[in-house]
Amino acid sequence: MAVYFKSVIHIVSTDVLALNCPLFAHQDFNDSKGMKMTLTVESLISIAMTNPVNAALAERLPGLGLQQCMLTAGCLFQAVWNQQSRQPIAWGVKDYDVFYFDEDLSWEAEDEVIQRARGLFEDLEVNVEIRNQARVHLWYSQRFGGDYPQLQSARDGIDRYLIAGTCMGWDVATGKVYAPNGLADTEHGLLRINPRNPRPDLFDQKARSYQARWPWLRIIEPRG
Repeated sequence: MAVYFKSVIHIVSTDVLALNCPLFAHQDFNDSKGMKMTLTVESLISIAMTNPVNAALAERLPGLGLQQCMLTAGCLFQAVWNQQSRQPIAWGVKDYDVFYFDEDLSWEAEDEVIQRARGLFEDLEVNVEIRNQARVHLWYSQRFGGDYPQLQSARDGIDRYLIAGTCMGWDVATGKVYAPNGLADTEHGLLRINPRNPRPDLFDQKARSYQARWPWLRIIEPRG
């Protein structure tokens, strides 16, 4: 399948965890041909788009006409882990997460998007999880416990992933990559708790799920 990715790629950093912070400094790793390389925004997307499902989503998602529509989470960083592990590029990817932001908080509006997406992606035979980030606070506590603030953007949802290095998303309209914590943890297989959403119980469950699939990943235990 051809890769439909023509947008200019940019990195977006924040003042909280800047990309040049020593904690997230880049180092080399081996690509699929055994060559040394550094994980950059460009190489991240190049690797992710070798997964034909990601390529198809990149081509089709703009057709939904969603605001702040972002392909995010495991379908991006797990492609890197698979390349490093010499696994098939889509191996271990349980679902393909898509975030968008719509101020209409009704379930009916979100369900209409979900149904349209289901028809659009049915032939891919994968689980595409598409969720309006404006509504997450309405159901999160009941499902996972704890408090959850009302989000103001799709990026806010990415900011609250349980594991710092997994906070990343690709904007299907602009081609921009949002990676507030940088790419080094993904590159080096480090799983550390996200200080913006410190849930040690959920972090441990998520981190060990990843480590069970990619045993070389290293869990950095939360302090305190």
